[in-house]
Amino acid sequence: MPATMQCHIVSAEEEIYSGRIAMLSLVGTLGELGVLPGHAPLLTGIRPGPVRLRDENGEEEVFYAAGGYLEIQPGVVTVLADTALRAGDIDEAAAAEAQQEAERALTEAAAEMDYGRVQAQLAAATAQQRTLEELRKRRR
Repeated sequence: MPATMQCHIVSAEEEIYSGRIAMLSLVGTLGELGVLPGHAPLLTGIRPGPVRLRDENGEEEVFYAAGGYLEIQPGVVTVLADTALRAGDIDEAAAAEAQQEAERALTEAAAEMDYGRVQAQLAAATAQQRTLEELRKRRR
C-alpha cells in the first residue's frame, strides 16, 4: 500500500493546495471522515468546517472549507469547496462578528427574514470559529 496520495483542495476561485499527503480528515454530510492512502473510492458532500491534513513530511496543515464535495479516487483525494481558505487566512474578528450577527438575526425573528439563509450564515461563521480553534490546538 502506498504511504502517500495526491491531494488537491480547490475553491470556486482557485486551487489552494496541491501536494502529496499521508492523511486527510474533515466533516462529511454523514460525519467525520478520515482518509488514508488506499481508501476506497468515494464521493460525498462536506459540511463547513476544518480540513486537516498531514503532508508526506509529517507536517500538519489546517484549512477551512465552506461546504462542497470530497472525491476519493485511487491515489488522489480532491476537496471541491464552495469556499476554501488556509486557516491562518481567516479573519477572526470578521468571523466572530458574522456569528454574532446571525445569532442576533435568529433571535429577533422578523417575519420577512429568510431563516435558511441566516442559518447557513451562522453555520459558516461557527465553522470558521471551529477551524481557528483547531489551528490554535495545532500550534500548542
